[in-house]
Amino acid sequence: MEKESPNANQPELAYLQLLHLADSAFPIGALSHSFGLETLVAANQLSPKSLELFLQGYLEEAGATEAVFCREAAKLANESATNFPIERWREINETLSALKPARESRNGSASLGRNFLRAVLAVSENKILRQALEAAENSPAHSIENSPAFGLACGALKFDEDAIVLAYLHQWTANSVSAVQRLSPLGQTQATQILWNLKPAMLEAANRSAKLSPDNLSCFTPMLDWGAMEHPALTTRLFIS
Repeated sequence: MEKESPNANQPELAYLQLLHLADSAFPIGALSHSFGLETLVAANQLSPKSLELFLQGYLEEAGATEAVFCREAAKLANESATNFPIERWREINETLSALKPARESRNGSASLGRNFLRAVLAVSENKILRQALEAAENSPAHSIENSPAFGLACGALKFDEDAIVLAYLHQWTANSVSAVQRLSPLGQTQATQILWNLKPAMLEAANRSAKLSPDNLSCFTPMLDWGAMEHPALTTRLFIS
């Protein structure tokens, strides 16, 4: 049986559920991925001192891009009262995948996206999410990217669209800081301060995403792409990507 989604009469419950889904401990394997950051640290291109500025640029470019697709998927879920538009869902994911030249980034995002939908379905059965996941499982070439998966799941559960995007960006940034903590001498206090200082950049990326669409986007992140491509060649590796 499909469980009831939070509604206007249960804002506190909706808030708690959104926090749960955006928690870095949510079991999708996010802590196993650095998406190229491990390479940058190993090459002395990223350090605790430069992390805040790096992630600010990260949010302005890649963060805003991911936010656009997260928002688009949330809208898709909200507009799908009866028949879920499988082809549009595929198009959203394929477009985002095409913006990622590094195979490692594409594979990592696809792994997290599928895992996220499976994990959400384990706690809250939902027809839209079931259709989205089955469409991918019935077609091996169809990927599910992480940010659209998050947007679709949270949209299907009727969370506020802007809150969804901000929660995704916060989770995404927190995971990046956590990855660098495990790779360099970055203490808890400094890591907390960096994450705190980046909140205005998260808000700016979320606001920009509301003015864009997947059809008029470009994303230029050469350092991250290089880091992801070079990652398999590292002598020792802590992360999958």
